[in-house]
Formats: sequence, structure tokens, C-alpha cells
Amino acid sequence: MKLITNDLLDRVIEEAKSSHRKRKNFNFHSSDESRCNRLLNALELGTYIRPHRHLDPEKEELMLLLRGKMGMIFFDDAGNVTSTALLAVGSDTFGIDIPAGTYHSLVCLESGTLFLEAKAGPYRPFLPQEVAPWSPAEQEEEAAAYRAVLERLFTP
Repeated sequence: MKLITNDLLDRVIEEAKSSHRKRKNFNFHSSDESRCNRLLNALELGTYIRPHRHLDPEKEELMLLLRGKMGMIFFDDAGNVTSTALLAVGSDTFGIDIPAGTYHSLVCLESGTLFLEAKAGPYRPFLPQEVAPWSPAEQEEEAAAYRAVLERLFTP
């Protein structure tokens, strides 16, 4: 049994703050081979999550926001933004279920943002056809500028 407590959330958020990627997972599933992946995902301002999709039809992705605020962005195959969703604790919209095969990304809009994520396992790194070819990779210099463009979708 693993209790989900405020202390646990605080610890994962602190680990995200000290991470060079500005995010941190805490897995509830026992291994990467588990058939169901359940995890806490803590984000800090400035983290970049490259647009991607999960081609496995069983890899729908459920996210329930527990703290903070984040913006979800959805794209067509050419990289055009098709829709956005603002998720915030205390608002009417605090979770999302993403269909498999849908290009998506998210931006952290408040320090200490944390969500519970669930999707089918096993965990596998992205296949080349699952990462958006029109977006910069995380380690590329252009990633920060692209992230800033995505963040501006949520500023009035």
C-alpha cells in the first residue's frame, strides 16, 4: 500500500525543482513492464515536453491535476494547434483524457504543478514516429523558444 499524502506531493515537487529537466515522476507501478502505468508527475516552470503521440491504441492517457495549473495543447499531423485546454486546481477543468494517436504537449503555468497520470503499460521510449518531427527535441537550442510560443497560448 502506498498512501498519497501532502508530504509525498511536496517531496516530488521539490525533486522536480532540483531536476535539470524541471520535472519528476513518482511511479506507483512496480516496473516499466507493468501493464498499467500510474504515476505522479511534478512540473516546474520552464520544463519542455516535446509534442508527441502514443500510437498504441491502448495508450490513452488520463491526467488529473492535484496541484497548480497547466496548459494542454493538441496538434494536427502538420504541427498546427487544433485545440488547447487550461487545467487548474479549483477550476471546472482539472483533468483530461487524451485519445491514443493524438499529438499533444503541455506547459507548466504555475510552480509546483503536479498531476496523477495513468495509461497502459509497459513503458517504452517513444518510437521515431511518435515524436512530432516539426518540434525541436528537448536538448536542442530551439526548444526554449518553442516552449515560450506554447506558453503564450495561455496568456491573455
